[in-house]
Amino acid sequence: MSECLFLAGATGAIGRRVAPLFVAAGWRVVGTTRAPEKARLLRELGVEPVVVDVFDALALHDALAAARPQVVVHQLTDLPPGLDPARMAEAAQRNARIRDEGTRNLVAAAVAAGARRLLAQSIGWAYAEGPLPHAEDDPLDTDFDGPRGVTLRGVASLERQVLEAPLDAIVLRYGRLYGPGTGFDAAAGAAPIHIDAAAHATALALARGTPGIYNIAEDDGTLACDKAQRVLGWSAGSVVAQ
Repeated sequence: MSECLFLAGATGAIGRRVAPLFVAAGWRVVGTTRAPEKARLLRELGVEPVVVDVFDALALHDALAAARPQVVVHQLTDLPPGLDPARMAEAAQRNARIRDEGTRNLVAAAVAAGARRLLAQSIGWAYAEGPLPHAEDDPLDTDFDGPRGVTLRGVASLERQVLEAPLDAIVLRYGRLYGPGTGFDAAAGAAPIHIDAAAHATALALARGTPGIYNIAEDDGTLACDKAQRVLGWSAGSVVAQ
């Protein structure tokens, strides 16, 4: 039987690009969605769909127990298309809850199911102000009372829980995503990254990565991605088109 990857957030922007890479590599991919109508999309990608809400800890536990995955990938988000500014304040609250409570439930279920490896999505624009480019050991912004406070608390909670889990744990700090499914056709803002380059980094991290944090972005002087290049053999130009 092939190894199993449990992809939480399989219908998200990165999830949709990551899943085919592992299916093509011979993995059994079990992917989650909260929406029953999206199960068909997952089947078309070669993914075994599981309709489950990450906030339902018992149902999530049962889903992972049934899948018995070797690897769990956390790509859960709850953001509006194109990061619509009119909807971002409300979305930030929901996204922070996923990063905190959702991550707690997913980590607990992964450990109980006997998974050995965990990879989670984080962001590359949570660093505190300081000299550029930011390396992975630079401090994150801890101004939790500032306008970014909701997001920062969620990011801090996700990264802490993942890296403290009794698993081989990897956090990928993606830059600002663009490309299919992101709402952005072209790079916008500092530290951009094409969605397919981010998906390729995810696949390489699971195949070659040592536990820890990796910046994943194009080289515009914002994020230092030397570690990803050195350890993973990844570069922003390594796009696996789908």
